[in-house]
Amino acid sequence: METEHRSDSIADFSTDSKDRLSRFFSWSMLFFLVAYLINNTLVHSQQWPGVKAFSSAIADWRLWAQLAIYAAALILAWLFVKGRDRSLRADAASITAINTYLIRSMFWAVFFIGLADMAISFLRVEDLLHLVVDEQLAKDLGRPQFRGPMVHLPLLALGFVAGAITRTLGFHWLALLIVLAELAIVITRFIFSYEQAFMGDLVRFWYAALFLFASAYTLLEEGHVRVDIFYSAMRRTRKGFVNSFGAVFFGMTLCWTIIVIGLGGKSAIIYGPLANFEVSQSGFGMYTKYWMAGFLGVFAITMLLQFTAQFLESVADKRQQPGSRTTNTEVAH
Repeated sequence: METEHRSDSIADFSTDSKDRLSRFFSWSMLFFLVAYLINNTLVHSQQWPGVKAFSSAIADWRLWAQLAIYAAALILAWLFVKGRDRSLRADAASITAINTYLIRSMFWAVFFIGLADMAISFLRVEDLLHLVVDEQLAKDLGRPQFRGPMVHLPLLALGFVAGAITRTLGFHWLALLIVLAELAIVITRFIFSYEQAFMGDLVRFWYAALFLFASAYTLLEEGHVRVDIFYSAMRRTRKGFVNSFGAVFFGMTLCWTIIVIGLGGKSAIIYGPLANFEVSQSGFGMYTKYWMAGFLGVFAITMLLQFTAQFLESVADKRQQPGSRTTNTEVAH
């Protein structure tokens, strides 16, 4: 009896250790992401050396401060996991909730920014802006370096406030807004012979947000196209192994590749347009082109969070832990 009890204790300890290791890996991924974004901002906006310059800037205190940020991220992740005895599925649900808030807030942000920028562009193209604001402000609103920080960024903050109050992701509403915006183009073009560049810009702005923001939710519900030859016939434990492996080596790797390359320099594909508030060549269109690059960054971050949550769920499935989620795809089948 003592031998059996001891074997069970060893098995429980082993399972707890594996769960804790999986949880630490997942939360360290998130804390490390925050540390990377902070350090990236310090490097490009404050001219800090960055960890890449370790050999040449070893005597610079800023380098050691940046290394300390990464170390602190790992320490905080370990303390977070050690201080909370939670299941894998509970942690997955928490990460999904964080991701849902980010996506919901960005929906509200693009909604506010789209309407505000469209209104400003309409007033400018029709030479009516000076009737609403003074002459100097009208000139400033024609500069992307002013409109971005003074109009778009406050509306972005308002979007995060709205995201904390509301509980809907908003994909259906955003799809409806795209249809209405396209319908407005058709009506004004063929009935009133009126069309401006900002009208097409609004459709592209909202459609890009819908396509990229909804990807993480689609992953959560397993709605992405899956080339399935063997997967559907697998047991849940085998599916858990396949999904956990894919989440780490394909999903997270892809997301980190986008983040590192997109934010890797001042002229990088994501950071460059955002830093310069890049706009399209049409002078009276919407000043939202730089947001398209930002959407790619939001896509990579939200997908990274969702792949992390999927990893935890998949490990729980592999270990046959109770409380497995039922996706909309499974319900439909």
